[in-house]
Amino acid sequence: MAKHSAAKHASDGDAGGAARGGRALRSVEGSDEGALALDRLIHERMRLGIVSALAVNDTLTFNDLKRLMRTTDGNLSVHARKLEDASYVTCTKTFEGRVPKTEYRLTTTGRRALERYLDHMEALIRATRER
Repeated sequence: MAKHSAAKHASDGDAGGAARGGRALRSVEGSDEGALALDRLIHERMRLGIVSALAVNDTLTFNDLKRLMRTTDGNLSVHARKLEDASYVTCTKTFEGRVPKTEYRLTTTGRRALERYLDHMEALIRATRER
């Protein structure tokens, strides 16, 4: 699958959800597009955990992430690959002796996407508390 933009992932979301929850989102963003501004790629729990962990660590190994996320090899691989395909993380594979080592790093694109996501969530929280 080709690289994806955050906008594409945002538009992949549940259109009905935008209609149901759209009022709060519209009041935050000022338009119907505000409902689609949430980056659906990062919003998924496992991927949010991965980018958050990488935001506070320069690099993490596959095993570090697996331990932090308390998940399986297969589950982590699938979610890390989606983030890699979107250019949110980079993956470097090396060997230490004969043992393979996979390291992940958050890219500038990934950091910006996370910051936009957090800004959006903070705006939703503020709007909800103001009601």
